[in-house]
Amino acid sequence: DESSGYESESAGGDRAAAAGGTRGRQRRARTAFTSEQVCRLEKTFQRQKYLGASERRKLAAALQLSEIQIKTWFQNRRMKLKRQI
Repeated sequence: DESSGYESESAGGDRAAAAGGTRGRQRRARTAFTSEQVCRLEKTFQRQKYLGASERRKLAAALQLSEIQIKTWFQNRRMKLKRQI
């Protein structure tokens, strides 16, 4: 579970493929969240820093994102908050 939600950022497993050219799997394109999605995610984050499975499922359906994208966005947002503090 080291996916960042910004799918092009990996834990480093693709470095050899990037340097070597065609070997390995291709990275997925970075997810570009819309301003509406970010606004809703931020509002939800202000209310609660951690989402349960059912809350994540509902938010993913409402924003037309995957549950993994929601989970990863929250992980990244918590780390951003930690860096700011």
